[in-house]
Amino acid sequence: MSLEFIKPLRDRLLPKETAAQELPSRDSHVRNNLILHLHPSRVPAQALRFTYTWGLGGISVVLVLLLGLTGLLLMFRYDPRVEYAYVSIQQLETEVMFGSFVRAVHHWSANFLVIASFLHLVRVFLTGSFKQGRSVNWIIGLVLFVIVLAGNFTGYLLPWDQLSYWAITVSTSLMAYIPLLGTAVRNFFLGGPQVGQAALSNFYALHVVFMPALLLGFLAYHLWKVRKNGGISQPLLKEDEKPEFKATNPHLVNIELAAGLVVVVVVGLYAMLNPAPLGSIANPMVSPNPAKAAWYFLGLQELLLHMHPLAVMSLLAVAVIALAIIPWIDRDFRDIGIYFRSAIGRRAAVFGSLLAVYLVPLAVILDEFWYDVPGWLPGVHTNITVGVIPFLITISVFVGIYFLLKSGLLFKNEKTNHSEAMLGVFAFMMTGLILLTIVGIYFRGQNMALVLPF
Repeated sequence: MSLEFIKPLRDRLLPKETAAQELPSRDSHVRNNLILHLHPSRVPAQALRFTYTWGLGGISVVLVLLLGLTGLLLMFRYDPRVEYAYVSIQQLETEVMFGSFVRAVHHWSANFLVIASFLHLVRVFLTGSFKQGRSVNWIIGLVLFVIVLAGNFTGYLLPWDQLSYWAITVSTSLMAYIPLLGTAVRNFFLGGPQVGQAALSNFYALHVVFMPALLLGFLAYHLWKVRKNGGISQPLLKEDEKPEFKATNPHLVNIELAAGLVVVVVVGLYAMLNPAPLGSIANPMVSPNPAKAAWYFLGLQELLLHMHPLAVMSLLAVAVIALAIIPWIDRDFRDIGIYFRSAIGRRAAVFGSLLAVYLVPLAVILDEFWYDVPGWLPGVHTNITVGVIPFLITISVFVGIYFLLKSGLLFKNEKTNHSEAMLGVFAFMMTGLILLTIVGIYFRGQNMALVLPF
């Protein structure tokens, strides 16, 4: 059988070696090569190090492609009506060839995408890759992460089982705490005061139309900005040092193809061994105990057990604003492309993480069994005792970590600079969020009481 028909596609994707006199102009070559729309024709040798990026951006793109493909297949069988949504999932799982596998790939790709995109953001921060003209793309990356969370969130309700129904009920109840607009935002998503047909229709439309459009649009712009910035960030060269470049094809192309295949195989194997969960059909009259939000919101739900909702929303707003403006706060270009900025920065990050490992579980335990400011101050409004006071304490901890690192008291009188001190605060915040999520997943039992998972 002739394979001549694949040659145009191959030539379109990958440049082929030709004699010098046959080479078209560089502009024509770039226009007619898909790979060179995403990458420069040559890349720094440093950029090929797997341990620099860990392939997290590429892994995220592959997971998005898997989500798109499996999502399209699932749309052929899913029925977004309350009476048939759960039944259509059951039929997909039991009667459709490879239906269970396709749903599992979609489910786990979505969950892995949350993890991969989160780690990608952390990697970018740790290497200072938001600096040197990359501030806009950093913000686009933050927006993409929010879209990934929203995409997972809108798809969570669609199976219409007990787990998804009550997770959405709990998660949307958190929206009501947004100042001024909370109730309106919640009712917009639910199409009314409670989860029902209107909510299912809204979530389905958002999940299959609005979120994919947003994701693809921002992702395309994100990749284009990376290309316009000359590829991924690199450490500044010394005056007498010359950059080493390698051809994108085959060096980078082969790495990306291999990494993409590994991701597909790993997700496929995991999906075969771990089918997507499906509980009993949703019953608004019977609430599971405990009723938890989706796992990626459990850190936020854990905070709500300890603070007034307005305090939690204020903390979230402060964190998001701080992350968004970090390129304008940390403008030292000398450490771009270097993990943890320096040896001192590495120690600052380790200090921040270890401090979170100590303080966060301690604070959870103390608040569960001893800390009772409303009882100690019975005449003070709860907005103060469980709102303002915990909020100010948390902000004070962040500020205290920054100035402690800047003081030089920790590392034998070696003062951290501004960038390194902020790295310690960032490490504390990210480690704390992970720990709160772990507590919410494994250490909360009936009535959301603190329990041991074994």
